[in-house]
Amino acid sequence: MTKFLPLISHKGGRSALTCQFRCGNACAHPVANASDNPYFGDIATQALSRRGMLRASALGAVVVGTGVAGAVPAMADPEPAQSQGWGRGGRLTFTPVPPNKDDVLSVPSGYLSAAVVRWGDPVLPDAPAFDFDNQTAEAQARQFGYNCDFVTVFPMGHSRALMWVNHEYSDENLMFRGYTGGAAATEEQIRIGLAAHGGSVVEIERAGRTGQWKLVTKGRRRYNRRITAQTPMRFSGPAAGSDLLKTAADPEGRTPVGMLNNCAGGTTPWGTVLTAEENFNQYFVLGSATDPNAKRYSLPTGTAGRRFDRVEERFDLSKHPNEANRFGWIVEIDPFDPDSTPIKRTALGRFAHEAATTTIAKDGRLVAYMGDDTRFEYIYKFVSKNRYIPGHDRHNRTLLDEGTLYVAVFTGDGAEDGLHDGTGEWKKLVSGDVSDVEGMTAEEVLVFTRVAADKKGATRMDRPEDIERNPVTGGVFVALTNNSNRTAAEVDEANPRPSNKHGHVLEIMEHRNDAAATTFTWSLPLICGDPNDPTTYFAGFDKTKVSPISCPDNVAFDGDGNLWISTDGNQLGSNDGLFVMPVQGRERGYLRQFLTVPLGAETCGPLISQDQRSVFVAVQHPGELAGANPDAPASHWPDGGSSQPRPSVAVVWHSQGKKIGA
Repeated sequence: MTKFLPLISHKGGRSALTCQFRCGNACAHPVANASDNPYFGDIATQALSRRGMLRASALGAVVVGTGVAGAVPAMADPEPAQSQGWGRGGRLTFTPVPPNKDDVLSVPSGYLSAAVVRWGDPVLPDAPAFDFDNQTAEAQARQFGYNCDFVTVFPMGHSRALMWVNHEYSDENLMFRGYTGGAAATEEQIRIGLAAHGGSVVEIERAGRTGQWKLVTKGRRRYNRRITAQTPMRFSGPAAGSDLLKTAADPEGRTPVGMLNNCAGGTTPWGTVLTAEENFNQYFVLGSATDPNAKRYSLPTGTAGRRFDRVEERFDLSKHPNEANRFGWIVEIDPFDPDSTPIKRTALGRFAHEAATTTIAKDGRLVAYMGDDTRFEYIYKFVSKNRYIPGHDRHNRTLLDEGTLYVAVFTGDGAEDGLHDGTGEWKKLVSGDVSDVEGMTAEEVLVFTRVAADKKGATRMDRPEDIERNPVTGGVFVALTNNSNRTAAEVDEANPRPSNKHGHVLEIMEHRNDAAATTFTWSLPLICGDPNDPTTYFAGFDKTKVSPISCPDNVAFDGDGNLWISTDGNQLGSNDGLFVMPVQGRERGYLRQFLTVPLGAETCGPLISQDQRSVFVAVQHPGELAGANPDAPASHWPDGGSSQPRPSVAVVWHSQGKKIGA
């Protein structure tokens, strides 16, 4: 059994400010998952050691580790992994961007970049221009929100498109002069924070025939919309109307208000957005200290943070204990209907959702992959009961209300020929309104999904982040950012790594390449860190040629099936960046850094346009460094000069209009 000891207050590549405002210093609190379920690090260690991949001096260093008992063979010549083949893949020819600490968006030679939309830019036609020192909640609710994350674009012809962007969290320390915390904040500042969360729909237009896109600033802009923490929504699916979702303000348990901490997301084949509520727990106060379900979701028992409860009593769990149950869902939003009501889809379970990316199974059913982005949490999959029918919009919009929710269990019984490192199974949690977890109703499984997954023996992971299926190979790629707060005292023979500092990327290959399958094989094509570290692995590619990478967060694919990876909290001394790596062909594992974001920022929401002429990235929290504040900003991006930093979506394109990366 792996032992877990108390954690320190702050550690790793992120700044203390990021930890405070994004997740409420989650790593400073006890691990919510106290189960004895198998840990993926142990399983991977055994699998890779048996395969002879790791050197004796680094046994079990699935990311970075030290000191163990026992010995294994020296690193063998790399065997082909499960997506290995001699297909061409996408030929990449750009010169990688070197690691740096510059306060600019650095791109390869021959490429250009520009901000598309910035925090505070008007979204609704009647919104005022942004004025940093005269912000109001009314204005923020009509302007582009703070800390952009997931980005997706819906084309409307060749030169126009709708862009959806998540607004994960507010950093009041950088938003307001003299901010000292929620207890001392003005009520208007708190309301601005509420309005800065959520998401935005904005219309964008292509600049001539280039890959550059700009915000449309004139005309009707009839689709533009802001979603905030105060937007009326509705529940759908098996848990809608459950007693667990009822409050004094909503005695029917069907009409939640707002969404919070929306991190990554996905889209549906019928053209809607799926946006993921992640670290929602931090916004509440005075949660139960004895309720095991509250503990499992790390609900605060004291009063700290932004203190939304000072302006909206629903955030006080001593008075409204069910309000927290109304967050932590996947929210579906129609970007083409600004009057539509966002829908919280309860069939997809409740946890710290990182994303929900969809694909169609061989029999036509819709499949959604999801990660619970918290230390030692799980990977999930939803498979709809009914089939997707192209063009049947009304039918398709019911698919996310009925189906089967699964959780992943991994084993380390890899193939001797190295074609995969292990196998796994999707364990059923609930199907429709029928629970598959002993002692729990279907509603309980969906509202307390973590508890249900504990009972089914799910495999604990190192912060499962974005999950996406490769449109070319069918492999399902999972970013596992890190778990840097395991201590040396937690090391044992099966888990000899005291710190998963840099993270890794997992590849799942569903049985017969069918997304609805209940069994799979898995491999680790990328074990992140400094290429000079012998415990790193780049799918067997020559490590003298690859870029260093730390803390993978979001993943995306271009039309050639190349894997794009954005990072969060680089622990190698450089700014975060966006990387690209072929996953098939002779250059499988040839990882190169395509861009770096400005000082203190995180790279989020990478998106490669359908014509592969543009790369969109969300530049989140520029200048979010220790000691930074509006009177002493650490960044001036994107406007330069003496300006305040503004989280923004940026676009990168080739100066000669060439295909990205070519």
